[in-house]
Amino acid sequence: MQQLAEEKFNKRRLISTYLSLVVSISLVLFLTGLLGILLLNSKKVADHFKEQIAMTIYIKDNAKEIELKQLQKTLNLNLATKKVNFVSKEEASMRHSNEIGEDFIEFLGYNPLMNSFDVYFKASFLNPAMVSKMSKDIQRYNYVSEVIYDQPLLDLLDENIKKIKFGMIFTCCLFIFVAVLLINSSIRLSIYSKRLIIKTMQLVGATKSFIRIPFIKTHLLMGLAGAFTAIFGLATVFYEMDRYFPELKIFENPIEPTLIFIAVLTMGLGITFISTFFATQRYLNLKSDSVY
Repeated sequence: MQQLAEEKFNKRRLISTYLSLVVSISLVLFLTGLLGILLLNSKKVADHFKEQIAMTIYIKDNAKEIELKQLQKTLNLNLATKKVNFVSKEEASMRHSNEIGEDFIEFLGYNPLMNSFDVYFKASFLNPAMVSKMSKDIQRYNYVSEVIYDQPLLDLLDENIKKIKFGMIFTCCLFIFVAVLLINSSIRLSIYSKRLIIKTMQLVGATKSFIRIPFIKTHLLMGLAGAFTAIFGLATVFYEMDRYFPELKIFENPIEPTLIFIAVLTMGLGITFISTFFATQRYLNLKSDSVY
């Protein structure tokens, strides 16, 4: 009777140990994956802001229509260009009138505004040097009156994005390191409780690989369970982010979420395999007296 009660207690303790290990692995992998999501989407947010910066090209009134079409075609053919919007002087006057709340043309008697092109750039190409060079090249056209863009904002945005990106990458690497330590510690504690069994099997003639394989299989299954739990949590986060922030277009490029899921699964299996291998190896190499 006492032996049966002891077996039940040991079984419950074993289940509790395995469950806590799976929970530890899933939480660590979930938080690591969450940081990966933030890293990917911080780039999207930064790209979104960069692509809102426009370079405005003002055209002289004596410019010919064929020159305007040629300039627009040249701008569109540029690899760095995302889109080009032509704003006629009439459209510009309507916008300005709506902003100030009165018809300034009626007051002045003429429209002082000029035709213009608003040029928006792809985030991957946008940098102060590229915009400056393009601005100087366009100003060489004799029908171009002026080229303006917010250079201080562009410089500040470019500098801050680099700092944020470096900080996020450093934090992600640090968190992965911490994740490895936490999962490794949990597995070592789990195997420590079975050190006597390991040594007993070794004393009766079992080979190291024969003893090690069941531990590796068991912990790989727990790593798999933890990874799938984390992936389910991350999929929920992706869904909610796409629901509340559709401008991020998370599911428009399914490669990014897939890469996060694969990375989480690889980490879960890889860390558990390596940690289990070295943890069992440690107790296999210990002398019988050192086990106690």
